[in-house]
Amino acid sequence: MSTSSGTEQALRFSSPQEEALLTLMRSADYLHRAFQQRLKPFGLTTAQYNVLRILRGAQRNGLTCSAIGRMMITPEPDITRLLARLKTHKFVRQQRDRQDRRVVWTHITPQGLQVLESLDEIVNQAPRELLKELTCTEVGELTRLLRKAQVWNPQGEAAPVPISTPSTGKPPSLRSARSGPLGLHPE
Repeated sequence: MSTSSGTEQALRFSSPQEEALLTLMRSADYLHRAFQQRLKPFGLTTAQYNVLRILRGAQRNGLTCSAIGRMMITPEPDITRLLARLKTHKFVRQQRDRQDRRVVWTHITPQGLQVLESLDEIVNQAPRELLKELTCTEVGELTRLLRKAQVWNPQGEAAPVPISTPSTGKPPSLRSARSGPLGLHPE
């Protein structure tokens, strides 16, 4: 007769792949929540922060809702509502296109730029703090393995965010003005 507890039973997996996938999902959730806690004092969600970073990269040109949606790390089902919340906080402004009134351009405001500037150091420090238990070699290996896992795509879903910059083919630096901390989007 087995004396294994319910906890031991819960730790059994049908395969090493199942264990890896569930561990990855739990880790991603933990890291997401920990990052969100850094944004909380500024009244931003990770999706709102991501939009502001995208718009900062667009500079004066601004972007349409659909362009912002394509650049998001995770799909946002209601980008219009997300932008409306940012507009309420005066972090973005919107204007209709002069030639096609159906098109709405979104621009980051000086207040939006200011909140991002306040967050830059906090966000730049987050990867070092959140992954401090890993050596540089382990971080490199983790990144390599995660990129390798992204290759499988049976449903033809959208490819993940590029892992290198198109102009150089090199991975973007965390300090690069174009890459964004935590690689939250391809500015």
